[in-house]
Amino acid sequence: MTNSLPLTLQADAPGIAEAAALLSAGQLVAFPTETVYGLGADARNGEAVAAIYAAKGRPSFNPLILHLPSVRAAQRYVIWTDDADRLAQAFWPGPLTLVLPLRDGHGLSSLVTAGLSTLALRVPEKTSAQALLEAFGGPVAAPSANPSGRISPTTAQHVLDGLGNKIAAVLDDGPCSVGVESTIIGLDGPPALLRAGGLPLEALEAALGTPLERTSTPENHTDITAPGQLQSHYAPTASLRMNADTPQPGEVFLGFGPMACDENLSESGDLHEAAARLFDLLHKLDALGLPIAVAPVPTHGLGRAINDRLARAAAPRPENRQPS
Repeated sequence: MTNSLPLTLQADAPGIAEAAALLSAGQLVAFPTETVYGLGADARNGEAVAAIYAAKGRPSFNPLILHLPSVRAAQRYVIWTDDADRLAQAFWPGPLTLVLPLRDGHGLSSLVTAGLSTLALRVPEKTSAQALLEAFGGPVAAPSANPSGRISPTTAQHVLDGLGNKIAAVLDDGPCSVGVESTIIGLDGPPALLRAGGLPLEALEAALGTPLERTSTPENHTDITAPGQLQSHYAPTASLRMNADTPQPGEVFLGFGPMACDENLSESGDLHEAAARLFDLLHKLDALGLPIAVAPVPTHGLGRAINDRLARAAAPRPENRQPS
């Protein structure tokens, strides 16, 4: 954690070198991926990883995703499988996270896995993320670079607005192209969808040649097996209402397709555009301080990830629940 304002580094060779040096020194550095901006720390450094949880206010039972530059680097930390190989060959680098059993002697802080015997890991596609991982030369633990439970960041300014002086630097490489977090697949048993995300379910099942098992949102934190499974997550400050045909008095309206609204995910009904714009528009509407109503979004392709994020944003929040 730092008491001064974070550095804003450009995603050029000097900026990437400085970001890598900060990571090596145990500092927190936010960096862009194709999905969202991540809050990175040296995954072997327990104090650095603990600082991620402190900066975000993230529950310690919620594991982190390990970011690596290549399949070969990923295989050092987990027990690799044939299904992992199929998916990695098809979709890495890209918006896919695999959950696999930890390998003995992995050398990672136990905080990365929240004490689980499995590890979530991915190889990001964005050029600047790849360059940072190569320059750092080690595993980087990185959840989304925002206060825990709030709207994920898809620009450097979102990071600065949310985390302020709690981090050392942010590597600015413009907006994220995918705009929702990675799809998470569990491979410590039969292949299972643990979180919908930036890679459509249909493409994954085609690559595997078999349907994926579906998992429900854990009701208890002891049942969490991967990042992004909290019931309340990705939430604006004000309330959010899904599948709204029209706004109620006092609400701002986030549309989809041709319609009258305050902001539109995609006037043409393009799910890729809608996913890329989702968090940015939620940030914009949240700044108005009014409840948000969201028009229906189809539930196929990237619409699954969009509806997953909206459902978690609309869920009852822990601070608002009455004691049982």
